Amino acid sequence: DLDPSSGAGMGGQGAERLGGLRPGVSIHNLVKIYRRSSKVAVNGLSLNFYEGQITSFLGHNGAGKTTTMSILSGLLPPSSGTAYILGRDIRSEMDSIRKTMGMCPQHNVLFDILTVEEHVWFYGRLKGLSGKQVKEEMKQIIQDVGLPHKRREQTKNLSGGMQRKLSVAIAFVGGSQVVILDEPTAGVDPYSRRGIWELLLKYRKGRTVILSTHYMDEADLLGDRIAILSRGRLCCCGSPLFLKTKLGTGYYLTLVKREAGARERTTPGAPSAPLLGSRRLQPWCQLPASISV
Repeated sequence: DLDPSSGAGMGGQGAERLGGLRPGVSIHNLVKIYRRSSKVAVNGLSLNFYEGQITSFLGHNGAGKTTTMSILSGLLPPSSGTAYILGRDIRSEMDSIRKTMGMCPQHNVLFDILTVEEHVWFYGRLKGLSGKQVKEEMKQIIQDVGLPHKRREQTKNLSGGMQRKLSVAIAFVGGSQVVILDEPTAGVDPYSRRGIWELLLKYRKGRTVILSTHYMDEADLLGDRIAILSRGRLCCCGSPLFLKTKLGTGYYLTLVKREAGARERTTPGAPSAPLLGSRRLQPWCQLPASISV
């Protein structure tokens, strides 16, 4: 079978073909046009997200990431096309899909007066878990998210980073098989960001995780695959190594000169490295990917 993300419309240059992996989410020619503005937010998107992997959904603001995730979670209907989540069609089987899905939207969905434990309890019961099942899961997930010392604290008293970590953890409550995370680390401090990364890497096994971000380092570190969107279209998709090998232009090197004229003495060692710019005694140049160090 042809992988929908195998590069149709891209000349086969920007997508990686995969075999032997089972797609948890499969998008087929998805289109979303907002009626009032006639804006095309998603334009013929076809893409697979695989089980046991984190797929980084990378793109600038307005690229179509949030709209695509809203369609997958049932918040918005598609204008045309469809997607299958664990083999179920989002157009007709959304009720059963929601039982196996967890989501962390861009903004926290927390209640100020509820504690950390009560949030896990509430969302666990909402997913259909029994009281006993929620209790068993609650202790572990609060421990994994690094909030055992805050388990009885109302969320209005938590820091922004702690609130965000709780929101991400809630997406995994109830054994969610498909987890959609819309910019989960946006605006959080570096410590909380690292904690969220560790949680995702620990919990990705057996799940299809879709992570939208506009941080290149985050997409590279977390993503088994990276899908890059622009203006609602898929630009390229593949593992970080595949994309760097296929599309990378090389390396950027910044030099600190002790004296003027040092640049001229480095040129014979890398004659194909063009000078891109310079500020005082700090020139920077581009090294080709083929250069040997």
